[in-house]
Amino acid sequence: MESRLEKRVSNTGLRLTAQRRIIARAICLIEDHPSVDEIHRKALETNPNISIATVYRTLRLFEELGLLDKHEFNQSRARYEEATENHHDHLIDIETGKTIEFHDKEIEALQKEIANENGLRLIGHRMELYVRPLGS
Repeated sequence: MESRLEKRVSNTGLRLTAQRRIIARAICLIEDHPSVDEIHRKALETNPNISIATVYRTLRLFEELGLLDKHEFNQSRARYEEATENHHDHLIDIETGKTIEFHDKEIEALQKEIANENGLRLIGHRMELYVRPLGS
């Protein structure tokens, strides 16, 4: 069954090669926000000949097409997620690397209000909150 990301790649008019299909499917199968290495490992399960360079090129292409969002999350490795129209922010556990997505209407309103108070219009933002478990 074709993943949502595979369908979105096809809808851009980009040729969905076998390797691009495997990489798109790998992204959809991994929980959380996968790194390049995690995507590569998952893709290798389907095709042991996919190189890490192919994964990097494909991720960059998907990002340029607006299909993926790349996050640094204050780490050495970039993380990826499928781009959506539904805005959300992130809580990043600095001990485990786990990422939790959330959306809060009050925070969104406050950010717009702060921009307005400064004579500006908010056109976009990213919020990343770095956390550790209570008691740590």
